[in-house]
Amino acid sequence: MKSGDSSTSGGGLLIGRYSSRMGAKGRVAVPVKLREHLGDRVIISQGYEKSLLLVSREQWEKLTEFLRGRPVTAGPVRDTERFLFGSAFEAEFDDQGRVVIPQELREFAGLADEAVFLGVGNRVEIWARETWEKYSEKLGERIGEMGEKISDQK
Repeated sequence: MKSGDSSTSGGGLLIGRYSSRMGAKGRVAVPVKLREHLGDRVIISQGYEKSLLLVSREQWEKLTEFLRGRPVTAGPVRDTERFLFGSAFEAEFDDQGRVVIPQELREFAGLADEAVFLGVGNRVEIWARETWEKYSEKLGERIGEMGEKISDQK
């Protein structure tokens, strides 16, 4: 990609599923198709369903602004901030497109040998392969029902 486009701004649509082997000390190569939309500096945090959240700094700032706009007196807001912000780490890609996932996040997600990267619009989820396979199977069984629920929402 050319300089000045979404590769440096943290924009673009993140889609697809990719796998990558975990290296020594939690180093993992982030697939180019995802990395080119994330920019050079990223945030890694605990995610939902035992996955990790990988976002551009731009997306992280949007999430931060969204949560700042909610009342701190609301328990679910405080808990969400603790969950996401309390576990967050800033990271940079090395020359080979790898990033180090801190030990505590690897333990949270059960990452050991292989990571699955899912581009899900404005963020990337990182899953342990076994965890993703189990979750994906359940998801496949419920996707029709979830689609109906979404279409009923206004």
